[in-house]
Amino acid sequence: MKAIKDLYKAVGLPICLLIGFFIFIAVFGKYVSPYDPNAQNLLKASQTFSAEHWFGTDNLGRDTLSRLVAGARTTLFGVTLVLLMAGSVGMVIGTISGYFGGWLDEILMRIIDFGLSVPSLVVALAIVGVFGPDFWNMILALAIAWVPIYARLTRGVVAAAVNQPYIESLRVLGASRTRIIVKHLTPAALGSVLIYASADAGVLALNIANLSFLGLGVQPPQAEWGQMLVAALPYLEEAPRLVILPGLSLTIMVIGFNLLGEAIALAKNPRPMSKRRLFQRRREFLKEIAA
Repeated sequence: MKAIKDLYKAVGLPICLLIGFFIFIAVFGKYVSPYDPNAQNLLKASQTFSAEHWFGTDNLGRDTLSRLVAGARTTLFGVTLVLLMAGSVGMVIGTISGYFGGWLDEILMRIIDFGLSVPSLVVALAIVGVFGPDFWNMILALAIAWVPIYARLTRGVVAAAVNQPYIESLRVLGASRTRIIVKHLTPAALGSVLIYASADAGVLALNIANLSFLGLGVQPPQAEWGQMLVAALPYLEEAPRLVILPGLSLTIMVIGFNLLGEAIALAKNPRPMSKRRLFQRRREFLKEIAA
């Protein structure tokens, strides 16, 4: 509960509501969708906004609102999987590299540097091109492409922490390497990884949409915003809402995650004390002296 309150103070109500809305849709979307997102009804194809179909229907008579909700679920599920896979593997590699150092650090970091030198989307495109277009292949490709980012981030945090006096004290007291890594170094790196991941989620959502738009990610009839965009392009002139709605949904989600990451990162920085707070602290200090 305290973590939720701290997050609310750091981020603010508007961003919490925005991210919370997408999370709610991802978790309970199946229950709030008015129709089956894949149910076709050619007799109601290409209908505009109405009381029956709030956002109209597509060229196959599928409810647009239901497909937008299903697309949000698909995107957030994919983003969560990629962050868990890439973050976990990257933290293991970065922790090993930063703790042991030496030749092992050199070898691992040169491999990581090579991975960072190639754009992540290019790596994902190459992997999907080899294994074929599929949702799980896309998730695996993005996870592999994102591992170097989290490995480099974790290595920097661990390498800085491993030389701190409290780590040296643990070694002197006889703490095992496993205990030092699991109990002390991993939590130190986890905070930085989570802050970066909160902002990186928007980039991943955009890359999932890009791969699906290119036909290398989510395949029909599964709903996904990028796949909805490419399917609606032939009907852009007669039904622009089919392009605008998924594009707008994706834009709002990316902006929301970017604002979330920025707010959390700024909350970790020390802020200058206000004059009112400084006056209160001074008065408290004087009372302690007087007592």
